[in-house]
Amino acid sequence: MNIDALLSQIKDDAKALGFSSFGISHTSLKEAGQKHQAWFESIDVGDMDYMQRNAHLRANPSELHPNTVSILSFTLPYWPEKSSNALEQLNRAEHGYVSRYALGRDYHKVFKKKLEQMAARIRETVGDFSYRVFVDSAPVMEQTIAEQAGLGWVGKNTLLLNAKSGSFFFLGEIFLDFKLPIADTQAKNSCGSCTQCLDFCPTQAFRNPYELEVTKCISYLTIEHHGSIPEELRPLIGNRIYGCDDCQLVCPWNKFALLSDNADFSPRNQLDELSLIEAIRWNESEFLDKMAGSPIRRIGHAKWQRNVAVAIGNQKASEALIDALNKAYPLASELAQEHIQWAIEQLKNPANIPEAKTPKRYYVPVANVLKS
Repeated sequence: MNIDALLSQIKDDAKALGFSSFGISHTSLKEAGQKHQAWFESIDVGDMDYMQRNAHLRANPSELHPNTVSILSFTLPYWPEKSSNALEQLNRAEHGYVSRYALGRDYHKVFKKKLEQMAARIRETVGDFSYRVFVDSAPVMEQTIAEQAGLGWVGKNTLLLNAKSGSFFFLGEIFLDFKLPIADTQAKNSCGSCTQCLDFCPTQAFRNPYELEVTKCISYLTIEHHGSIPEELRPLIGNRIYGCDDCQLVCPWNKFALLSDNADFSPRNQLDELSLIEAIRWNESEFLDKMAGSPIRRIGHAKWQRNVAVAIGNQKASEALIDALNKAYPLASELAQEHIQWAIEQLKNPANIPEAKTPKRYYVPVANVLKS
C-alpha cells in the first residue's frame, strides 16, 4: 500500500464529498476516558444519563469495532447556504428559532452516507478491510479524536473550534483495521482571553471556561430534557424552540465559518422562518409528518409544544397568541398544558423578564461556500 498516495486520494475524495477537513487519530484514549468519567461524576447531566452507559467503550475503540488501529476523523459544515439570517430570526419575536444544524435533514443519516462513500473509495484502492462509521451515534469521544487528529481545539464553550472553519460543522469517524500515520501536531488552543461565549450565554450556563452546567443549557432544555422546564429559566429562553447557537454566533472564530450548499441541510418546512402561532397549532400527526426525516422529530410532539409555548410566553401579548394557546390546550399533553398555561399567564400578566446582554457583534457564515 502506498500510504502517501492513499492520503492524497482521501484528501481529494473528502473535498469532493463536502468535508471541510480530515485527520488521523491513534486509538490511545485511556487518559481521555478517565477525564471524561471524572467530568461525568462531577456534574449534573440531568436526563442525559445515557452518557454513562457503556462508558468503558469510549476509551477502547477496539471494543466498539474489533481490531481498530487507526481512526479517520472528518468535519462536515452544516450552515445552509439558503438560510435566513440567524440574527434576524432571533430578533423576530413572532418566529421560533431553530438551531441551524436542525433546519434540514437528519445529519446522522446524511453524514453516515458520506462516510460509507468514503470507505468504499478507500476499498477501491487498498482492497478489502474492516471498518465502522460513527456520527454521534455511539460512545465515541468525537472531540478528543478530532483534537488528536489535528482538526481543532475544544474551546471555552466546550465545542471544537477550527482556525479555518469555525465551529458550525459536524464530526464523524471511520474506525479502520489498518495503520495510518497520525497527525504530527495538534491545533493550538487559540481562545486566548476571549470570553464572548461565556458572557452572552442567555442562561449563563457556563460555570467556568470549558465547564458547561448542562441542565441550564438551552439546547439541553429544549432537546434532551424530558420534563418541565424550570420556571426561572423559561424567560431566558426567548424564542428558541429547538437548540441554541448563541455561544457559536458570538465566537470570533466563526468569521471563518463555512457555508454548505448541500441540499440536505437546506431549511425544510420553513423552519428558518416558522411562525410561533403556526408551530403551536400543529397536532401530533402534523408534527410527525412535517418533521419526517428531521432530527427534531425525535423530541416528540409533547416537547415540541412545550418549547413553543415557552417561546410564546416570552413575547409581547396579543389576542392572536392567547387565542392560539387556548385552542392548543385541550388536546395537548399534560406536559405541554403546564407550559401553555404558564404562557397564557405570562401574556396576561407579564413578569419582569431579565434584559439580555447584547454582544457588539455576531459572527455568521457569509461567504466561503463549500461546494459538495
